Amino acid sequence: MTQTRNLITDVAGLRIGNAQDAAIGSGVTAALFDEPAVASCFVMGGAPGTRETDLLDPDKMVPGVHGIVLSGGSAFGLDAASGVQAYLREQGVGFAVGPALVPLVSQAVVFDLTNGGDKDWGRYPPYREIGYEAARNAGPDFALGTAGGGYGATTATLKGGLGSASVLTSSGHTVGALVIVNAVASAVIGEGPHFWAGGLEEGHEFGGLGLPERITPEMRPLVWKGGPQPATTIALVATDAVLTKAQAKRLAIAAHAGLARGLRFSHALFDGDTIFAAATGRRPLGNEAAEFTELTARAADCLTRAIARGVYEATALPYPQAQPAWRDRFPDSGNRSR
Repeated sequence: MTQTRNLITDVAGLRIGNAQDAAIGSGVTAALFDEPAVASCFVMGGAPGTRETDLLDPDKMVPGVHGIVLSGGSAFGLDAASGVQAYLREQGVGFAVGPALVPLVSQAVVFDLTNGGDKDWGRYPPYREIGYEAARNAGPDFALGTAGGGYGATTATLKGGLGSASVLTSSGHTVGALVIVNAVASAVIGEGPHFWAGGLEEGHEFGGLGLPERITPEMRPLVWKGGPQPATTIALVATDAVLTKAQAKRLAIAAHAGLARGLRFSHALFDGDTIFAAATGRRPLGNEAAEFTELTARAADCLTRAIARGVYEATALPYPQAQPAWRDRFPDSGNRSR
């Protein structure tokens, strides 16, 4: 890796902020753009929870957005975008409509309502205030694992979390991914410790284990969260390239391959799998067709790696019967450095 952080913030023009509430077992991650970013999204899950996604379609008039939020809380968590919007308005950021200034903030949520936290928050959920705090914390460095929108995330077998990764394309564009891994299925092969993403690992970013010598039928059982329990993996992929909204839409579509590679399985009936794609427009494409094709492939790879990092970096929630973290189950596996 040539990047300094191996985070989505290696893409120039965006910052990430986290905030969480340990009592309720949930949190918010906010992506803020230095300038309005060309963005789109694509939903492939059967049970999505989203806000302000219609404006991201290529046929809509809005040229760019000011923020994208990935949050816990299921439908209650959609209040988080209001907090991010309030913060941006205080900073004088927004889409000018006459004398009015309207920050444009899109969002997706994951279901983390049954992870053991106290969800008896009274009349109104706390996500607006958590979202405001996440926006206020936005910067180039941020925590992974049990942090922000990934604080309360789980998978079928291990604690989920917030993951990120980045890469430089052959033409010099930076691509990054940010993901909340709250999957209905599993990020590890069989009982673990190997990740489905092992073949794409850079260095020791999620333990340095690679793939097992052979993946046997016994290592490929279908496991998922019991009962009709919603579960969602949501993500943002970003690049410093100059893209149109139609190209951003195609980038979001292509990035879903990263979910399919990093999890077994994705895009299920009770999933809300949603991917946003954003372009900060710092570096034009040269050979447009070739360079854009590489962007789509690299974005999917980054997302696969980010999924494994989200699980690898997670720590168990501080509740009785909390789901174990990868590091609890496999304390002697991989590289212990963070």
